[in-house]
Amino acid sequence: MDKKFNKISGQIGENKAVEYLQNKKYKILAQNFTTHIGEVDIICVFKKTIVFVEVKARETLAFGRPSEAVNELKQSKIRRVAEEYLIRNHLEDVPIRFDVIEIVGNYINHIENCF
Repeated sequence: MDKKFNKISGQIGENKAVEYLQNKKYKILAQNFTTHIGEVDIICVFKKTIVFVEVKARETLAFGRPSEAVNELKQSKIRRVAEEYLIRNHLEDVPIRFDVIEIVGNYINHIENCF
């Protein structure tokens, strides 16, 4: 039951993040881009920069900030998935960055160029 709840909760958080990014004039290119390595929640473009976004949502801060869950291992996986996306789409020479959007309840914190 917890896995199902986490998946639904994660999807709600991602939907909030997409809406937030669209309101900030980001163009969404992909959601839940998956390879054998892992997944990137949102891939978008903003001012000619491809942005790979990890979304972390929680109801409270009881277990720390959501962004703290994006540890070195998670960052490494996201980088490798991003590389695969860029190669598949022939985008090797474009500027990129990695962002984290943490959502706590209705509060959204967008951390640009996080890693």
